[in-house]
Amino acid sequence: MTRSPATPLPPPKARRRLRETAALTQTQLADRVGVTPATVRAWESGRTTPRGRKREAYAKLLKTLAEEETVQAPEPEPKPEPESKLEPEATPQPQPQPDAKPEPQPEPQSQPQPRPQPVAAPEPVALTPAQAFDALYAFSAPALVRQTFLLTGRREQARESVERAFQAAWEHWPEVARDRDPVGWVRATAYEYALSPWQRLRPRHRHPEPPPADPGDRTLLNTLLRLPPRHRRTLVLYDGVGLDLPETAAETEASTPATANRLLRAREAVAGRLPALADPQVLHRRLAELASNERLRAAEPPTVRRGGERRARLRTRAAIAFTVALIGTTALTVRTAPTHYEPPVSPGQAVRGVPQRVAPGALSDEELELRQKLRDQVQDGPERLSPRLE
Repeated sequence: MTRSPATPLPPPKARRRLRETAALTQTQLADRVGVTPATVRAWESGRTTPRGRKREAYAKLLKTLAEEETVQAPEPEPKPEPESKLEPEATPQPQPQPDAKPEPQPEPQSQPQPRPQPVAAPEPVALTPAQAFDALYAFSAPALVRQTFLLTGRREQARESVERAFQAAWEHWPEVARDRDPVGWVRATAYEYALSPWQRLRPRHRHPEPPPADPGDRTLLNTLLRLPPRHRRTLVLYDGVGLDLPETAAETEASTPATANRLLRAREAVAGRLPALADPQVLHRRLAELASNERLRAAEPPTVRRGGERRARLRTRAAIAFTVALIGTTALTVRTAPTHYEPPVSPGQAVRGVPQRVAPGALSDEELELRQKLRDQVQDGPERLSPRLE
């Protein structure tokens, strides 16, 4: 069985231009194709490529938009034909009568007005790194705080996680600015910090925060917090944020089958306690309502940037102080260490057959006499005996 070739699609920039020419938003285009706005955003940015039936529907819609653009385009005005250089042949005219009135002269034809030249659009002004960071923070920080609240159930921890993620992005700004999805980079960092097991050791984690006021929101949040962290993160990314399965798998650093298994188990756990949320569309709406009902505010971009710079300075100073202390300790050790090796004195052991040494005391008369005899003898020993004949 031969497989039909995939329908060709225009480049990502052309897709976006066709949508904007048709005055459609990403949400309206997503409704017509049957996907989420985040999926359309990923298609137009080039991060992902549609497949299967979604690709056919998307390609058909883009083709329709291109045809409408061609029909609506104004036809070029025909150029006026140049006047002939030859004069018409003279014909005999009757002689004018004295009382005849002069014939009216034909009015000169008006020349066509020149078409106005299109004004070139002004070139975009290049932003400074600080301005680009502030724009990214203002665009994505509020939504990231609400998403992180669904993972942790703690308002202050969600706000701190997003701020730490943006501070890390500011430290690695050249890398983040060139990334195809800067919001995804920050989101992954914020989720990792929020779901870190070290958060349980903090004193603030021991004091619970007040739950949501609405009973339905409180039940849904408790159900989410009972899920394992990996299943909870997969559910929030797929049903809350609206990412595709491959994008969710890439952000959670898991394979696509493992991500699908986690998603199914998370949905079963939520539907087991809240049967009304068995429909993914209803679950998506309820997650958005739960995150929106909480008054979660993010700090101002300059405050986050200054906090990250201050944290980086403190870490640098701590590293310098530790290095100086290590160098001083090494120098002191080298200065006071011995220059040669002195083996330790081995402890005495008793030798078999040799009496143990006793403490010296007063010599007896026999010992004094023996000592004197030894001193009187020649140092080289006794005299040599020579044989004699008797």
